[in-house]
Amino acid sequence: MLNRPQQLNALSSELMEALVAALRELDEDEAVLCIVLGGNERAFAAGADIGELAAGTPVSLYQGRRIDRWDAIRSLRTPLVAAVSGFCLGGGCELAMACDLIVASESAKFGQPEINLGVMPGAGGTQRLTRAVGKAVAMDMILSGRMLGAYEARDLGLVARVVAQEAWLDAAKRVAGEIAAKSPISVRLAKEAIDEAFETPLSAGIEFERRSFYLARASEDAGEGLSAFVEKRKPEFRGR
Repeated sequence: MLNRPQQLNALSSELMEALVAALRELDEDEAVLCIVLGGNERAFAAGADIGELAAGTPVSLYQGRRIDRWDAIRSLRTPLVAAVSGFCLGGGCELAMACDLIVASESAKFGQPEINLGVMPGAGGTQRLTRAVGKAVAMDMILSGRMLGAYEARDLGLVARVVAQEAWLDAAKRVAGEIAAKSPISVRLAKEAIDEAFETPLSAGIEFERRSFYLARASEDAGEGLSAFVEKRKPEFRGR
């Protein structure tokens, strides 16, 4: 959980460094099959640490490689669910989009308001938001600073599920539990294939999917899952 409540979980360098280290440790643990990343009821994260950003220079920001930490999160193999309640703005919205799917409270507000400070998104906002909601809405949000409510964000494709305000974290954990109950091999291969859809032409993506399917079918889990279906029983996946 992000834990800077007085600053609405503003993403300082210290917080991002600790977050990446924790996520990498979880990603390397074979017993961890899905991860939930959340903030608190008021905010997932309200953006970058503005004081830190204002004190930085272009050179110090480049040398500190602060923004590269979003890439490290995107490279995780373990599925990552963002549990969002309240404000999810700027770097916080970029962080949520770096996760594999977003479960949002009815109170969630999504936006890239960097334009109000004379800057622009720098951790993937112009790219991932455009892919999620389309060019017209991304232009509106990024150029005007407009925020999306939870239901509008879901209808546009940014959010996977919207839940009651009091259930935001429990619902995200349930989704993570549903994912963790599947074969770890097929889940990771499917996650990689979906990501590939945003990076390659259709023909190359289809070829990637096909090879991933053959690899999944070669696993012991696939044999167990297919046998369990035929035998009308619950499968016992072992990640092999």
